[in-house]
Amino acid sequence: MNNPLLTDDLLPKFGHIRTEHMETAIDQILSENRMKIQALAGQENPTWETLAQPMQALEDKLSNAWSVISHLNGVMNNDDLRKFYKNCLEKLTEYSTEVSQNAALCEAYKKLAGRDDFQTLSEAQRKSIDNILRDFRLGGVDLPEDKKKRYAELSRELAELSNKFSDNVLDATQHWFKHITDVDELSGLPETAIEGAKQAARQKELDGYVITLDFPSFYPVMTYGDNRSLRREVYEAFVTRASDQGPDAATWDNTPVMAEILKRRHALAQLLGFGNYAERSLATKMARSVDEVMEFLNQLAAKSKPQAEREFAELKAFVKDEYGQEDLQAWDVGYYSEKLRQKRYDISPETLRPWFPVDKVVPGLFRVAEKLFGVQIEAHPEVETWHDDAQAYCISRHGEPIAWFYLDLYARQGKRGGAWMADCRVRWRDLRGKLQLPVAFLTCNFTPPVDGKPSLLTHDEVTTLFHEFGHGLHHMLTQVEVMDVSGINGVAWDAVELPSQFLENWCWNPESLALIASHHDTGEPLPEDLLQKLLAAKNFQSGMAMVRQLEFSLFDFRLHAEFSEQAPTNPLDMHRTVREGIAVVQAPDFNRFPNAFSHIFAGGYAAGYYSYKWAEVLAADAFSLFEENGIFDQETGKAFLHHILEKGGSQEPMALFKAFRGREPEVDALLKQTGITDEAA
Repeated sequence: MNNPLLTDDLLPKFGHIRTEHMETAIDQILSENRMKIQALAGQENPTWETLAQPMQALEDKLSNAWSVISHLNGVMNNDDLRKFYKNCLEKLTEYSTEVSQNAALCEAYKKLAGRDDFQTLSEAQRKSIDNILRDFRLGGVDLPEDKKKRYAELSRELAELSNKFSDNVLDATQHWFKHITDVDELSGLPETAIEGAKQAARQKELDGYVITLDFPSFYPVMTYGDNRSLRREVYEAFVTRASDQGPDAATWDNTPVMAEILKRRHALAQLLGFGNYAERSLATKMARSVDEVMEFLNQLAAKSKPQAEREFAELKAFVKDEYGQEDLQAWDVGYYSEKLRQKRYDISPETLRPWFPVDKVVPGLFRVAEKLFGVQIEAHPEVETWHDDAQAYCISRHGEPIAWFYLDLYARQGKRGGAWMADCRVRWRDLRGKLQLPVAFLTCNFTPPVDGKPSLLTHDEVTTLFHEFGHGLHHMLTQVEVMDVSGINGVAWDAVELPSQFLENWCWNPESLALIASHHDTGEPLPEDLLQKLLAAKNFQSGMAMVRQLEFSLFDFRLHAEFSEQAPTNPLDMHRTVREGIAVVQAPDFNRFPNAFSHIFAGGYAAGYYSYKWAEVLAADAFSLFEENGIFDQETGKAFLHHILEKGGSQEPMALFKAFRGREPEVDALLKQTGITDEAA
């Protein structure tokens, strides 16, 4: 039987892939790779062609199979697939540690780097080798055998624990729901949310309405629901997911999982000679030290908190004056903030939703990319996908395909929450001269179409789509032909959000909004009065939003930087400490936010969540050049394409930014963009 995960297809044959193919494919690839690596590592006089490129070929085959398995685990999760995914993950973790600790292979790369003709290699090739040698050191290649063994154990355990954390969050999120039979309990919710609740009930074969913890269901209740007790109930279920509190208390509790993850990360960092895991994390980032990151976050906090406090005081005064309520709880903030926004600007996300149908926004997004970067994007409905919601697209330039991507937009059972971009194929050129084009997975969790009506997005969801597509363009528009530094590969983690946050700016400009907004019934463009209200409300409560993100960043970074083996930091205690210092909205005692903070416990953002703010500075400063020259200025678009998107990880991000902007980034651009100024504060 042919295994579709072992074929040399650019686009995976999703219609033919079965769970039983997964472990078989991984076993075969790992076995073959191990044999080939042994031969490659034994070379006396390795060259790029005899060592680096063959190693890339081995990496590519493994990556092409695993990227598909990993993606299916995220978007079509079930018990069967979860079992195979876990088995494969264990084997991959073991293999990855083996490779990173292979002293003979490391020595072969050192010989390659020490060759007299090393400087004749391309910049991308040299950067690739430098990164590989760095990663050997970070993988424990220089450790004595007993410590290598300990490193391998820690890596395996961390992979298992992170996967367990993720599964617990998914199970807790998808288990809870609120069945409602009286529509009056949903007073205040927009029609789209009520229709979604009706559809969710039908899917569970129930009468009436169902509220879930998926964002398209949870968010409208917290923002528009007049029923305060319902808001509290839904809020409590959401902020106690996978914890010892709430309606499913202790069923999928991540408290012990977090403790074990932190303990092992700290031990792993110390094995490598770092004081803590935050130091280990920074070894592959733009930021140079723990102090630099803390200074950056504290500087933003000092500039933002006064404005956040003023905004929260305004909200409390508004609630007291308009509603006679002095007791403002966490489950009230979103609801009354929306009331204040509507009073001040006469606009709400629901007012705008009819002007952002998916079938207008998606082509509009493509048109923005086409105008900026000189590409063409075309749908290919004939390409096999994993679900009817997903569709394949080709990006071409001058009629020649340069990349492909899949778009999977809607929330559903068995799909992890949130939005993300992941690579399916990486652009690189093999020894035979064959160029593999990049392929990306772009995933969101928007409200699906209901009863034949189109899916209508909030402006925030439009921004999310642009954000993920920015990541996709970074991966797909690369011109690098060396796998390790192609696209998002090899990009410092605190610079990887630059293209994504940069592209969000095109959701706020009248010229680009004309491409993505038109009424789903009449086709008329966004009216001028609504446009002006949208722009006027852009920085509503921006200080509160800033300190909320800084709270997450400081919590994550301090949690890892201040961890002590003798007195292990309790994530809940650290979160409370950080909140006391920066938050303006205090959380109830039952809040267990850390227990579902997948970014840092199951994603790639451990001691790196600050990257969002770090890259936001880069993005705001980069966009300021477009503000000066015109948002669709072709020369500026070409410059961003050439210096940032095409270069991938082939150069240090600061060098690339300076080549584009002509100087180092300045934090003032972000503060100005978000309306946080000394005067405003």
